[in-house]
Amino acid sequence: MNILLTGGSSSLIDSMILKLRKEGHRVFILTGDKYKHNKYEKVFEKYEFPYDSENLNEILESVNPDVTILMGAFDTNYYWNGEERENVRFVSHLVNILVAHSMFQKARLIFLSSDEIYSGNYAHDIEEDEKFSGSGLKAECLSQAEEMCRNFSENRGMDLIVLRLDHFYGIPKGKKDLNHIVDRMCLECLRDGYIKAGTDHEFSMLYEKDAVEYIYQVVKRKKHEHFLYHLSSSDVVSELELAAMIQDEMKSEANIITVPGGDGRCVLSGSRFEREYGVHAFCDWKKAVKDIVSYMQRHKGVFLKDDELKKPWWKRLWEKWKWLLHVLFPFMENLACFIPFFMLNNRTVGSEYFANLDPFLLYVLLFAIVYGQQQATFSAMCAVAGYLFRQMYTRSGFEVLMDYNTYVWIAQLFILGLVVGYMRDQIRTMRMESQELEDHLSRQITDIRDINESNIRVKKVMEQQLIDQRDGIGKIYSITKALDQRMPDEVMFYAVEILTELMGTRDVALYNVVNGDYARIFSAASPKARSLGNSIRYREMTEIYEELAEEKVYINKTMDERYPLMARAIYQEGSIQMIIMLWGLSWEKMTLGQANFLTVVSYLIQNAVLSSQRYMQALEEKRYSQDSRILEKEAFVSLVQAYKSAEERNLVECILLHIEVPAENYRDVDAAMTKRLRGSDYMGIMTDGGLYVLLANTTKESAVPVQARFKENGYQTEIVE
Repeated sequence: MNILLTGGSSSLIDSMILKLRKEGHRVFILTGDKYKHNKYEKVFEKYEFPYDSENLNEILESVNPDVTILMGAFDTNYYWNGEERENVRFVSHLVNILVAHSMFQKARLIFLSSDEIYSGNYAHDIEEDEKFSGSGLKAECLSQAEEMCRNFSENRGMDLIVLRLDHFYGIPKGKKDLNHIVDRMCLECLRDGYIKAGTDHEFSMLYEKDAVEYIYQVVKRKKHEHFLYHLSSSDVVSELELAAMIQDEMKSEANIITVPGGDGRCVLSGSRFEREYGVHAFCDWKKAVKDIVSYMQRHKGVFLKDDELKKPWWKRLWEKWKWLLHVLFPFMENLACFIPFFMLNNRTVGSEYFANLDPFLLYVLLFAIVYGQQQATFSAMCAVAGYLFRQMYTRSGFEVLMDYNTYVWIAQLFILGLVVGYMRDQIRTMRMESQELEDHLSRQITDIRDINESNIRVKKVMEQQLIDQRDGIGKIYSITKALDQRMPDEVMFYAVEILTELMGTRDVALYNVVNGDYARIFSAASPKARSLGNSIRYREMTEIYEELAEEKVYINKTMDERYPLMARAIYQEGSIQMIIMLWGLSWEKMTLGQANFLTVVSYLIQNAVLSSQRYMQALEEKRYSQDSRILEKEAFVSLVQAYKSAEERNLVECILLHIEVPAENYRDVDAAMTKRLRGSDYMGIMTDGGLYVLLANTTKESAVPVQARFKENGYQTEIVE
């Protein structure tokens, strides 16, 4: 399926991406406008658009989603800090998304809400039909969002589901993820040296992995009986119990400060979801809390850095009042400029050269041009005050007020200031509107270009997948032809080369099972493919072995760096004979389709190896010297050539040792040394008639102990370059 995730960067959305990718779905993401440049888990396509983008319809048409998941209450694009404007943004963005989806009827829409819509003390677990009882702007906003979803579902026939997560928590990757009581208590312990806990607050917590699994069940289920579901673990815990556990795990002397009162018992009932979907929480909340505590302790610098409580008082004061200084600055500038103009006016009074110059008029005109009507009016008032003050030098206040010219001059001053200021404001408004229109059109062009580029990339991927599908028969033929070799060793060398080409990675290794527990490397195409070592106890790799034992392809869904990304076994009579391991795969290759393709290729390799082994068994008597394990000249030379050729192609490391012994003693060497060699080593006769040993997957350094064993038995050896 094509699945569109809508939300800002967070631990939850990263976990959702990993889960959906591992299940073989194409994941797209709409980032919003706040964390669009943040690091996300790799997805099929990323759209760095705000939710109110006018191109939302084009994005939906481009993605063609089967399911869209809105992070909702867990979307980090929003500050849930009590600001009403942020809640208005959330609701308006949700409306835009719902309207766009209502025009695109195909997709299912999943909205994630939370337990915050409830508060108070409930004796029993809260069912889905319980009325809203939350407090605070976020609770009201989520309740309104749920109601909007219900209206769109009922009135526009949308396939819409609301999931309420009960006290969701997970391992926070950064400060933006600190949104739960566990995170809060850990932060208090690290930062303040105490933990606050309510005396009667009881609740149930839902771990991130459980939440992701629950959501995925809703994603893959085609039909659902209800519009609303509660997702809960049903593991009830109190704040005091949680605080004591965190204190113990922190190994801290931090005090637990009890806060009287609290919310009482508030636990969501997940019975409706469990009955319909048949899944239960599997994560142990105690272990999960321990993991969170351990992580926050190791990375405490991330969570304590730039903490608001640690900022200097002057910085906090500046951040709080800088807006006021921004507003007052033009008035202060106006008053500062008034003083020189007032002094200039006093100097020009009675001057025959500057009799026609009015400094106050210039002063008002200046601020009308620079700042507009508001400052023009203020500067005119200052000019009038300065004029009246100057006139009081020579006349009484009554004379000034009775002078007709005074009112003419004041009217002139205000009219000029207001007219010029109005024109300036209009020009500024026109420029702003023009700039906004230009920015809007630029954003649209950019959005359309991004969508077009995204469509081109998706088209290329689809075309390549189609080509690969159509060319399937040709590939099978080429594989079969390449594997048509006489010796099993050659078959396996060619198999490694074929896998590197078909799977798009150089990191391919082929292990040969030695016994029930051990497997030894036969061929590897890169140093990364040799990272597990020359010998492994594959049964101890439980995750891999369980899948291989059931004849399945192992896919590293947890991205465990200890293991390969993909593995498949080659079988003989139901038992594992060889193991193919792959590293360095792109995320596009981690799909069910590629797993099936690897299965087909492994069957072809298996058949080729078995056919080659049967051929070798038929020639058993001709290959070996009578009553020995020494290969005859023709068989051994072919084998050495195959290994040397593979070494040149960086598929294997091998050493050829010459045993300095006369021909009549060859059987003695065979009797004494064959049992001391590995099953992957060979002894045989070269064209010069001399006795040699071929050591597979061996370097000059690792060949030294082998030479020492020969020397202990009285045989000198020499490495042949």
